[in-house]
Amino acid sequence: MADYSDTELGRETSYSDQYDASLLDPIPRTKAREESTDAAAFIGVDLWTAFEISWLNNDGLPQVAIGEFIFPCTSDAIIESKSFKLYLNSFNQSHFPSMEALSEIMRADLTAASGSTVDVILYQIGEYNGFKPISEPDAICLDQRPVATDTYEPDASFLQLGNQIEADETLCSHLLRTNCPVTDQPDWASVYITYKGAQIDRDGLLKYLVSFRQHQDFHEQCVEKIFSDIMARCQPAELSVYARYMRRGGLDINPYRSTVYKMPPAYRQVRQ
Repeated sequence: MADYSDTELGRETSYSDQYDASLLDPIPRTKAREESTDAAAFIGVDLWTAFEISWLNNDGLPQVAIGEFIFPCTSDAIIESKSFKLYLNSFNQSHFPSMEALSEIMRADLTAASGSTVDVILYQIGEYNGFKPISEPDAICLDQRPVATDTYEPDASFLQLGNQIEADETLCSHLLRTNCPVTDQPDWASVYITYKGAQIDRDGLLKYLVSFRQHQDFHEQCVEKIFSDIMARCQPAELSVYARYMRRGGLDINPYRSTVYKMPPAYRQVRQ
């Protein structure tokens, strides 16, 4: 696991309710990728959803919105999630003439902090469900397979090919748990693995995903490790890995890595 002791993470925090872009804490992606990930092997994004966005209009009336933030995986840095929450909270007592004006400020700040253009979409509460209804992709769930395991740190040796037949399928598990590398708080996710190539052994894949249960790293790095391990061990012709993490602190983070598609499918998982 990468060492983040040189950042502001985990230290006593003061809370500001006045807009302050300096609260954003970028963490270079190379810090974790140096250990085990070949970033050249994938494309994709980190899709964040923020449910606690509020500001004041010019008349002093509070406004609320739900926000989506799309960071390309090629950006120089990720944004540490606590700093992102503090940044969003800093808008609470600041005045903005419109939701559009607020989104432009957010777009500029996040682009500057991450080192790449960030897409920002703010939704009125009433319109969000129309754009992002709860749904599930057509996937084969692995969670009821009769496997036994006592391995709770990532073990890529579980990843093996099954029958020597070609497959074109999406496999999923709702059992993924990883842990914050600073606070050790658990992060829960559903993970969807879509691939084409020789069929992956499903029991081994499930045990591999469960082996992250005590692993400490950020969401983005966990998904990149899953992607890289599957590519190295199973060598599919095409591969996409998409984790929908549960909300914590009003934010959910949903990393997507793929050999073929830049953007993930549009759906919102039931636990979100």
